Amino acid sequence: MAKLLIVDDEIGIRELLSEILRDEGHDVQLAENAAAARAARNATTPDMVLLDIWMPDTDGITLLKEWSAAGQLTMPVVMMSGHGTIDTAVEATRIGAIDYLEKPIALQKLLATVKSGLQRRLAPVTPLLTLNAFPESAALATLHQQLRQAALHSRVIVLEVSADHLAELAARSLQVAGSPWLDLGALTGAIDTALLPTRQGGVLFIGAVEKLTRTQQKNLNFALDRLERYDLRLIAASRASREELAASGWDNALLERLFAIPPLIPPALGALRAELPLFATRILRHLIITKEVPAREFAPETLDQLSAQDWPNGYSELYATIRKLALEASGDEIVFPDANPPPLRQLPEVAPVASPVSLELPLREAREAFERMYFEHHLRLEGGNMTRLAQKTGLERTHLYRKLKQLGLHGGRRQSDDSESDA
Repeated sequence: MAKLLIVDDEIGIRELLSEILRDEGHDVQLAENAAAARAARNATTPDMVLLDIWMPDTDGITLLKEWSAAGQLTMPVVMMSGHGTIDTAVEATRIGAIDYLEKPIALQKLLATVKSGLQRRLAPVTPLLTLNAFPESAALATLHQQLRQAALHSRVIVLEVSADHLAELAARSLQVAGSPWLDLGALTGAIDTALLPTRQGGVLFIGAVEKLTRTQQKNLNFALDRLERYDLRLIAASRASREELAASGWDNALLERLFAIPPLIPPALGALRAELPLFATRILRHLIITKEVPAREFAPETLDQLSAQDWPNGYSELYATIRKLALEASGDEIVFPDANPPPLRQLPEVAPVASPVSLELPLREAREAFERMYFEHHLRLEGGNMTRLAQKTGLERTHLYRKLKQLGLHGGRRQSDDSESDA
């Protein structure tokens, strides 16, 4: 006897399929929509799911993507539809469905498909979180749509990001399940010519374009030449604009290829503060499914504290913190005191800026006045240390020196002075 979950918004179809399959000795659970199906899947893992495509709240393809992205597609799923197309069937199979039944479903076809599906063993995979895991977030749904549209026109997508970005989460959303992934920005030496063929059909990722060395920029150029040949996509996150990269010495021909289409600007994690409890809950569920942490749940106050924190290093910092809290919790509930998190870094006292920027100035003059005030503040805060100032502002040193010179600020010290003060 197998546990089967039937998801269909038509009561007549649910009852008919249920009656047939219960007569065959199966334990059948019914769900009238995607919300009920989520609840059933979260409560237990069925041996098999029969999933309708067209439902009023969330369609079956979207639910299938959500389960796949959250690592919950650990059971055979058969899609059902009364007016499907070949494209829909192919899409469902690509995501992870094992078969497709067209309504009205013939009795023998139903029984044969269920029998075959229950005998099938799904290959174990390490699930990855993608934007599909957060269907309630309108901002992430918009970003996902923008990514899909951009991917239709180019194999290269640049994400112009702030510090607290979601770039890797976005990039994973364009990775076909089971396909290779290569962090191109992690390669410090010259790229091995035999490496890219082993990543065929996968995604190349760069998490910080502005930090690439000359050697890494050559690796990028090498990879761009071979994207088509090896069916690769390149997703690159940059905290610097094309103009800022050019000003810091990047080759214009390389920038032309990298910015073949306008960059996308994903929302910063700080702009999604109201959705942080959702993020935290989904991340924890993913960590439990992948057996990285024991089965635990957040205490309500923990979600409040996570929401109240700033996450200057973005999604990766949030993910790592949740993993640490879950591993170090002493009981079934995750609370902050159990993990003894380090206190927030206290900044030294800094004298307030003498005067604010006048809002009556023309835009260009106001921007220049603000930049001068901004850099004076951080030069003072870092004691004139250019290494720390570059890290704080996210600017490459050459561009930083040029910017300070433009603003008439000469308080920065050279590299030798930085090394002494850092020692």
